[in-house]
Amino acid sequence: MEYRRLGASGLKVSEVCLGSWLTYGGATENETAEACIDRAYELGINFYDTANAYARGKSEEVVGSSLKKYPRETYVVATKLFFGMSDSPMPNNRGLSRKHIMEQCEASLKRMNLDYIDVYQCHRYDTETPLEETLRALDDLISHGKILYAGFSQWSPHQITDAIQFQEQHNLDRFVSSQPVYNILNRDLEKAVMGVCERDGIGQIVYSPLAQGLLTGKYKPGQPLPADSRAADPKQNQFLNQGKLDEAQLNKIQKLAPVAEAAGLSMAQLALAWCLRKPNVSSVIIGASKPSQVDDNAGASGVKLSDETLKAIDEAIV
Repeated sequence: MEYRRLGASGLKVSEVCLGSWLTYGGATENETAEACIDRAYELGINFYDTANAYARGKSEEVVGSSLKKYPRETYVVATKLFFGMSDSPMPNNRGLSRKHIMEQCEASLKRMNLDYIDVYQCHRYDTETPLEETLRALDDLISHGKILYAGFSQWSPHQITDAIQFQEQHNLDRFVSSQPVYNILNRDLEKAVMGVCERDGIGQIVYSPLAQGLLTGKYKPGQPLPADSRAADPKQNQFLNQGKLDEAQLNKIQKLAPVAEAAGLSMAQLALAWCLRKPNVSSVIIGASKPSQVDDNAGASGVKLSDETLKAIDEAIV
């Protein structure tokens, strides 16, 4: 396993990060989730991503309980806040107000049984809270040792620039991470956000690098969905068009199979290595429901794709 700095910070994270969205605390049994985390740790993965909203806190509980057996200095935990943690109609149940930030940080620490959170990220931008309030609250959490670094997920270039400028002007701890969607099929990150982040020393922790499993090649055009796949599960397929997959897209993806084979990689490794070709990408977040998937995905670390391979990927997909 190879490691990269998270943005311009001194924190080093594994190129492959094990995430818990739609898996741990919900669709995957706790024992299996722990087995995946144990395997990741054995392979040198030191970076684990979760969020308070994932299974409404249960994902954080699973991640925390699975990691507690290991020395705290050997792993990095990232979690997030923004979304409501209950169906309560009360107005302070979500967002990035000082009240919600402080309360949810304490709740996440308690669920994971941690003294501090390594990377604390704003899950979305809050248009109803002054940016200054959010940034000062995060800076206070860093000053108090509750969190070590702060970041965000799915912010626009304008929002990122405004935040960095305010942090610089008021000598606040700066953001070090951005968590966007990025994969061979979705390259919007490259249009503006990546450039802004690279300029300001913010590293990308990209999620959905396998496009919810599409880029693994397991979904075949004209064939039934694999019974154990995410697309076949009504609880998880909301991001896969309820299992109604685009046949034309699947045909394009199948063209990647010989490209991966020629490079000596699995299709998943090819897709992950494609994301990691960008220096501004600090880590790619994988989701695993079995340890064997962790093994395969971890094999993408350190892979350098040739210009010929990158050209073949573009010819297959674009």
